[in-house]
Amino acid sequence: MIRFSHQRSLHESMQEYGRGIAGGLMFAIPLLYTMEVWWTGFSLHPWRILAYMAGTFALLLLYNRFAGLRRDASLMEVAIDSVEELGIGLVLSAVVLWLTGRITHETEFLESLGKIVMEGMTVAIGVSVGTAQLGAPDDGDGGISGDDVDENAFLPQVALALCGAVLFAANVAPTDEISVIAAESSPLRLLLIALFSISLAVLVLHFADFRGSRRYVARDSTWQSIRGVTATYAISLVSSGALLWFFGKLDGEGFGQSLAATVVLALPAVMGASAGRLLLQNGDSQKKEKMS
Repeated sequence: MIRFSHQRSLHESMQEYGRGIAGGLMFAIPLLYTMEVWWTGFSLHPWRILAYMAGTFALLLLYNRFAGLRRDASLMEVAIDSVEELGIGLVLSAVVLWLTGRITHETEFLESLGKIVMEGMTVAIGVSVGTAQLGAPDDGDGGISGDDVDENAFLPQVALALCGAVLFAANVAPTDEISVIAAESSPLRLLLIALFSISLAVLVLHFADFRGSRRYVARDSTWQSIRGVTATYAISLVSSGALLWFFGKLDGEGFGQSLAATVVLALPAVMGASAGRLLLQNGDSQKKEKMS
């Protein structure tokens, strides 16, 4: 029998589900209205869709472990929370797709399933973020101060940067505009896009004094600052390339076009990997300050 570290009342559970639903729709509603994702849902190979589900579940595990609502929860509880969020994301996407007429009783089962899964993954990430970050500062949950996790360590911050990058970039990754911009951009323009993306990371992490940056961004030495910015942009590139592949945007494309599309998508991704990861943790720090 599983022993949970946090016993929630029915009212508290319903509040958490409510925050999750709001967060899921808040972050993923653009995808639910994006035609390219509807097409992707029934055009991609099932194995790629399964890989997308597996990658999303891994992101949920990372986020719930390092910045979730109950950070001192056991690994089993983290896994259960992640499964719940995945399920809520799938249900929410099915409801919205049905309400908007994208799936009907006449739609083939596999087509409906593909659409629901492709849409539901980003919704699930939004559910996880909403559950953890949209709660009131005085909601009484003291479980977010787990002593076994160093929130400033490199690995937790990398994991959160990856979650932020995916959450931001997923909304534009399926669109044709990324491929069009990439195809029309010269090597010099792509270089300028990359330099601008890196400059944004520097701005957010080390200059603009975003709330949480002094706490979560290592800056004890020049080397740490360079490592942080480099890692942030590398994470943006990796997440961008992965999203483009998951959505089938790299299929049949040469290396040059694929690289160009990755660089173009890395611009919004770097905002998620830098500013986004700070925002994903701010609710956490505000709760701790309130409790202290």
